[in-house]
Amino acid sequence: MQINGYMSKLGQQARKASRVLAAASTAQKNTALHHIAERLLAQSAWLMEENAKDISAGKASGLDEAMLDRLRLTQAGIESIAKGVRQVADLPDPVGEITDMAYRPSGIQLGKMRVPLGVVGIIYESRPNVTADAAALCLKSGNATILRGGSEAIHSNKAIALCIQEGLQAAGIDQYAVQLVQTTDREAVGQMITMSEYIDVIIPRGGKSLIERISQGAKVPVIKHLDGICHVYVAADADMEMSWKVCDNAKTHRYGVCNAMETLLVDAAVAAHFLPKMVAIYQAKGVELRGCEKTRAICEMNAANEADWSTEYLAPILSIKVVNGLDEAIAHINHYGSHHTDAIMTQDYAMSRRFLAEVDSSSVMINASTRFADGFEYGLGAEIGISTDKFHARGPVGLIGLTSQKYVVFGSGQIRS
Repeated sequence: MQINGYMSKLGQQARKASRVLAAASTAQKNTALHHIAERLLAQSAWLMEENAKDISAGKASGLDEAMLDRLRLTQAGIESIAKGVRQVADLPDPVGEITDMAYRPSGIQLGKMRVPLGVVGIIYESRPNVTADAAALCLKSGNATILRGGSEAIHSNKAIALCIQEGLQAAGIDQYAVQLVQTTDREAVGQMITMSEYIDVIIPRGGKSLIERISQGAKVPVIKHLDGICHVYVAADADMEMSWKVCDNAKTHRYGVCNAMETLLVDAAVAAHFLPKMVAIYQAKGVELRGCEKTRAICEMNAANEADWSTEYLAPILSIKVVNGLDEAIAHINHYGSHHTDAIMTQDYAMSRRFLAEVDSSSVMINASTRFADGFEYGLGAEIGISTDKFHARGPVGLIGLTSQKYVVFGSGQIRS
């Protein structure tokens, strides 16, 4: 296969399909989504057969059990994927919405219309469900998409992509609105991230190394986040019972997710009261604790080193630091954090407002677990990823994040004098 020619053909087909899709009605897009869900369910046995090929190859190549678990498709999993596609169909369609209408002195009426980005390229690893999730979100937001999944899931992704294209055709939508890169050759990724004439934005989903590699080589704008180094700061006036509960949830609800707390900051004024019970909760759940000198003077644990403050563990490991007040907490978060999600436990209104204003993260919370930084929890219905960038989209990227705006002008013959 000539990769350059193959990828260019995908790009041309996607660009053509994007112009048709941008004009598709909400009803037509929703019909396609329901057809896709039906095809996934109807082909569930075949999907699992194709997935079994990936599982077998994964075992032979030495994939660990955690990776195999992410890769595996079950009947319940396929039903969940289909349900997710139907949920996207139920979401409000942002495309075509006109807002901020106002009359100008000239008599023209000015507003903003929400429009698709065009063609979205998505590069991801492991999880076959991303093929359907990403396709559904791009379809509903009026974007054509080119999907490049990991080589370990090639059979599963091809099968899911075929169901998607059959669903598109059943609804009268160009099947090239969703295309899967059918080769596992890494050269395809290198080509994809430079196709600025065909692709409007790249969204990488996967580990830090993948995202760094894509970001460094891309000539197409990238929506990304590298790390989820999330903090909770327990202020001096915090409600202790609430804080023990929230800090427990922020760390132990799930370990291997980007919105799990990785560093706990505790105000020196309450550390001696707060930490013993908090540490006992963590230790009972098998969490390895790494603390600063002040923390270790209160509770026995391993010593934290400089690298711990900037490490995303994605594991039952937590670093703990005692800080002297809000200023030190904010300075620590902005220096060591990854601009993902950070929270404060406080009952002080002024302190909470300062935290909101001065912490430079995509989600900033008061008296709530960082685990809420999620598209579904934010009412977006679904997300294609979480962005820690500052341009275009920030935080969980749902349908709105997959669109842009253009100015629209309504006139009645006005001319500029």
